[in-house]
Amino acid sequence: MNKSKIFSLIVLIFFVVNINFAQVKNHSIPKIVKYENAFHLIVNENPYLILGGELGNSNASTKDYLDSVWPKLKKMNLNTVLIPVYWELIEPEENKFDFTLVDYAIKSARKNNIKIVFLWFGSWKNSMSCYVPGWIKINQERFPRAKSKEGISQEILTPFNENNLNADVKAYSELMKFIKKIDEKEQTVIMMQVENEIGMLPDARDYCEEANKKFESFIPQELINYLKNNFDKLTENIKEKIQNKDLNKNYKWEELFGKGLDTDEIFMAWYFAKYTNEVAKAGKIIYPIPTYVNAALIRKGYKPGQYPSAGPLPHLRNIWNAAAPNIDMLSMDIYFKNFTEWLAKYDWEGNPVFIPEADRFQGAANALYAIAQHNAFGYSPFSVENSEEPILTQFQQAYDVLNQMKPIILESFGKNKMKGVLLDSANHSMEIELGNYIFNVKHEYSWPYASKQQGQTPRFGGMIIMINPNEFYFVGTGMVITVKPSVNDGSIAGIKFDEEGIFDNGKWKTIRVLNGDETHQGRHIHLTGNKFTIQKASFYIYK
Repeated sequence: MNKSKIFSLIVLIFFVVNINFAQVKNHSIPKIVKYENAFHLIVNENPYLILGGELGNSNASTKDYLDSVWPKLKKMNLNTVLIPVYWELIEPEENKFDFTLVDYAIKSARKNNIKIVFLWFGSWKNSMSCYVPGWIKINQERFPRAKSKEGISQEILTPFNENNLNADVKAYSELMKFIKKIDEKEQTVIMMQVENEIGMLPDARDYCEEANKKFESFIPQELINYLKNNFDKLTENIKEKIQNKDLNKNYKWEELFGKGLDTDEIFMAWYFAKYTNEVAKAGKIIYPIPTYVNAALIRKGYKPGQYPSAGPLPHLRNIWNAAAPNIDMLSMDIYFKNFTEWLAKYDWEGNPVFIPEADRFQGAANALYAIAQHNAFGYSPFSVENSEEPILTQFQQAYDVLNQMKPIILESFGKNKMKGVLLDSANHSMEIELGNYIFNVKHEYSWPYASKQQGQTPRFGGMIIMINPNEFYFVGTGMVITVKPSVNDGSIAGIKFDEEGIFDNGKWKTIRVLNGDETHQGRHIHLTGNKFTIQKASFYIYK
């Protein structure tokens, strides 16, 4: 072969190889990566911000009902929908799988240019096993239930039985095979929730025969090793129980953690997490897209057994992390008014922040706060398709401005350039320092000239993003912002300019140059409470 032909062959091989590399890159499946001290969800090789909504529990159980939700989801500017997958419907008879609804959901989402997070309603949904197939429900000898302290069977599959686990693993594995087969290239499905709001009721732990044997046995060495090797990272409630113990010895559960409901819950958390990890692991072997679990939170004053105990709660995160390495993150379903408090409890080192389920009636300001303050890569109100005014318009506007700001938000993750604001009847103001300034942000109703509605004080808020130390974006609703220099030397901060605008094809477009009444004659920045808007402002310092 002459040199010319050899060279041509090399060029051809190089060309083909590079095409293959490009195809691999373009079709790389969704994943979570850490960059600049924050976690990013990567979809189609780009950071992705979930502007989501979760469907009501039964609203993906027929094609007709699913068809009815898409117009509203698009109207609300969602880019992602969280959709249940029901074990009882995909395996109505043992080993006979029907993915008609899953297939239809994926194809419908593609037509509407919306991504999917599937919720696996498998062994447990809100503690109970209400979505397991009928052939499992009626065969309690083969698929046993958890038992109360009095020995009464519960509507909860016990995690201490291999038949229960193997059946769940098989069904979930078949689901992941199907998703991979029809969606790996398109990446419509970007994440999986494994089970739903796992927890034990009405006792803190299961009292079936096998559970009692495990409780009286030595703690698995795997957990002991984790506690020993990660002692400095343990939560205080765990650390206090073991700090004076020799972790080179074997312990039974009550010997290490003490007697009481707390130990019952820790014990149960380990076995719930191990079971869930096996389900997630089986799915990841087939198609390793990100997975998470969600927690039903604790009402004030409730003890283990009074709430869904042993789920992926903040005080049990060490147990879940040790037992479930195939779960990428622990997430929360927030319905309580102390949103900021619960959200902060899930923002710990190594845990990506995602809010898969939230009370839509609290309003859309929660979404902006979570994204800006905790680098959350997504937010999702529950039963979003049932939203009516004014909630529908709130999310429509909030998701619109978030979508406009998305490139700037994602670029700011983990760089301390972005802060969240959340204001309500309990918290009228916040002080935020960014760049060369300290911003005092107050609820719009605290300003005597603001338009007010009768009734409760609405939840307002948003985000402040630093462009440079003197220039900022203000995004949100119902905020009155005064500013002073961060250096306390008697100097004064003034507004150099303030613009209301939009991003049009990624470029800033000024709608109004604000001054006079809109800035209270240069005294403050004001985002009115009747809509979500973006303002761009620059400040200067004088004496």
